[in-house]
Amino acid sequence: MAKINVKNTEVTVIQINGVDYISLTDIAKFKTADPNAVIGNWMRNRNTIEYLGIWECLYNPLFKPLEFEGFKKEAGLNAFTLSPQKWIETTAAIGLISKSGRYGGTFAHKDIAFKFASWISIEFELYVVKEFQPLKEEEQKALGWSAKRELAKINYHIHTDAIKQNLIPQELTPQQTSVIYAGEADVLNMALFGMTAAAWREAHPDLKGNIRDYATINELICLSNMENINAILIHEGLPQRERLIKLNRIAIQQMSVLQGGGKPETVALKLFYSTQTVSQLI
Repeated sequence: MAKINVKNTEVTVIQINGVDYISLTDIAKFKTADPNAVIGNWMRNRNTIEYLGIWECLYNPLFKPLEFEGFKKEAGLNAFTLSPQKWIETTAAIGLISKSGRYGGTFAHKDIAFKFASWISIEFELYVVKEFQPLKEEEQKALGWSAKRELAKINYHIHTDAIKQNLIPQELTPQQTSVIYAGEADVLNMALFGMTAAAWREAHPDLKGNIRDYATINELICLSNMENINAILIHEGLPQRERLIKLNRIAIQQMSVLQGGGKPETVALKLFYSTQTVSQLI
């Protein structure tokens, strides 16, 4: 659930099965303290019924057109009334949703919600659309970051499998095994971020999670690529020190490309580390 502020009116936006629904109840509050009456008046209108019915015909294969035609014939008559609940129950509509409880009310698919907002006030509709767009842009950014983080996790499993098959003798204890896994993870951390996980935690004692939880999308893309490359290098039998040097070069090159040709500020490890041993680094 999210909220947008439209001309000092809070409007709730929810997602159902990945589809955005906007609160008609909140939109109606811009006009009156009795939102149900406003929604009821809007639904008495013949143009409203036609719009709702055509929308359902386009997007809802289970919609009942005969019941819709019955409502359309009655729309506009003095005695005609129609509530969102009755419309939903009679026609199997999906464009409107009626929720009860503290955070309840009438919600509509964004297409229908914008139409309702226009009926309330053309100016208000434009402000609703204006405030809705940044909300979706922020959601897309968050989704992109999450997708890259999940991709990095998947590649991490490929990476750890390569470690298990090539670097961990069977006689090692689980504690000793975890040390090797952590060491290889820090090879990637050093190559990309210029510090180990422990060094990052020491530098950021107030932050929760780990260094990768605070990575940018570009860093996660680079990290995902490096995990695959390191897995290949491990299978080829390259010593850890040589892999670290190669991965650092790759990190510098890829981050430069991802950041538009600029020098990547996040890559702190320099190539002069090639003369040092890995044990001195991690």
